[in-house]
Amino acid sequence: MPSSPTAERHTTAASAKEPAVDWTRLVVVLTALTVLTRLPSFARTPWNPDEGYLATQARQLADGGVLYDTVVDRKPPFVPLLYRGAFAVFGDDSLWPLRVAAIVAVLVGAVLAASIAARRWGERAAWTAGVCYVFLTVGLKPEDTQAATFEVFMLPWTVAAIWYAERARWLGAGLAVAGAVLSKQTGGAVLLPVLALLWQSRAGWAAFVRVSAAAALPVVSAAFAFDPGRFLYWIATGSGSYLSADGAGIKPLLRALAGVGLLTLAALPLVVALVRVVRSRAAARPGTRAPLSGTADLWVWLAASLGAATVGFQFFGHYFLQLVPPLALLGAAALHELTARAATAALAATALVACGYVGWGFTDSRAEVDHARRLADTVRSYTDRKDRVLLWGMHPEGYWLSQRSPASRYLTAGFLTNFSGGRGEARVGERYAMEGAWPHFERELRRRPPELIVDDSRGKRYGVQQIPTLRRHLARHYEKVATIDGSSFYLRNSPKIRSSRAGHAPPAR
Repeated sequence: MPSSPTAERHTTAASAKEPAVDWTRLVVVLTALTVLTRLPSFARTPWNPDEGYLATQARQLADGGVLYDTVVDRKPPFVPLLYRGAFAVFGDDSLWPLRVAAIVAVLVGAVLAASIAARRWGERAAWTAGVCYVFLTVGLKPEDTQAATFEVFMLPWTVAAIWYAERARWLGAGLAVAGAVLSKQTGGAVLLPVLALLWQSRAGWAAFVRVSAAAALPVVSAAFAFDPGRFLYWIATGSGSYLSADGAGIKPLLRALAGVGLLTLAALPLVVALVRVVRSRAAARPGTRAPLSGTADLWVWLAASLGAATVGFQFFGHYFLQLVPPLALLGAAALHELTARAATAALAATALVACGYVGWGFTDSRAEVDHARRLADTVRSYTDRKDRVLLWGMHPEGYWLSQRSPASRYLTAGFLTNFSGGRGEARVGERYAMEGAWPHFERELRRRPPELIVDDSRGKRYGVQQIPTLRRHLARHYEKVATIDGSSFYLRNSPKIRSSRAGHAPPAR
């Protein structure tokens, strides 16, 4: 990548000022739209198991837990530590501080996207990109978009990486890539469009080294901070079975089609405009300016993001949020090629569709949340605050809602059975657990037995009656005391069984 006159021209362009944009007015409008589109997030807690998992992790960390040792997940450390920090400042009984943080994250991403569009196509494109970014962030199922989880906090890092790269600020671009990776592993996909911009600018090997070093150093530092072996195991090497789609049938494909379909519907006016402009580009006469100039890196970004969303073949809806930034910018580029009237109509249609998604957020079913709250109430009725409990299921929000400490570092049965809601019941059982998980789990049960075990599988294949080791443990040490909403409650057999507490507990049914 030698330096050249082209590189000098790029350096000059990189230092050029953006077109005049009324940033104060634009930021005010984007702030208002972001707040309005995320109002449903305050109407329900939690939105999905990821929020419950993060909230439980934050409490474990506050109680002296160690990340990737006594507090574990398959995710990088940034978002769990963000939850921990918010709880330390505002208390751990509510997620409203994280809802506000999510609003800030969306707003930052939208402003950065607007800045990228302003630099490439002017003021009108800046408004279009920022507004479309906000609208598309709610363009999936509400449980995937309104929750304050990994993708929401990853996205601004990815946009920042492109923002720095197109200005030839390679250290900043690399650091932003690292921020994306430390929020969620698939955030590293943004490195491809960053390298595409570096190649287009012919910035040279020195720039490549700066990007690579800046992207790697924070990740390596985090690995050493949390123990390299444990860090690598939990965020990469220990998830082999989880990332396999063997035997899953067509369920992952159906989930993928649903996610892509919902996001496509949210962006349909932009997609139509994009298709129209691409077709006009194909028909452009030689020598005329081709439409969608300056978008090669955006197409690379979109393709890389789509590839990242397919890793593991789980296809949870929130995975597709990674497509939002490049899609919003490509939509802005397409609308820039249309007349002002046509672009305004497309933007108005996008806003109308977004209103539908926001309305969906207010009316979405609360059945799972209501079940989790009933489960938590029952757990509290059978235990004291100091008691540890084991919720054998895929909804760790029960720990946070019941204010009870988990008896194991494995907050879901997925670690011990390989069950995943994204893949269904393929390859489920003890033999598919993470390597070394069952010996560790059995040691936990012996050292500090949970006072209460709840089988929250509700007919799924990972239910305790289909897991021999746990089934035998229950038969020896526990007594079934209640069944609520299909979830079975088992109280430990010991002199500590409290008849007075049982009198306040719901009867078995």
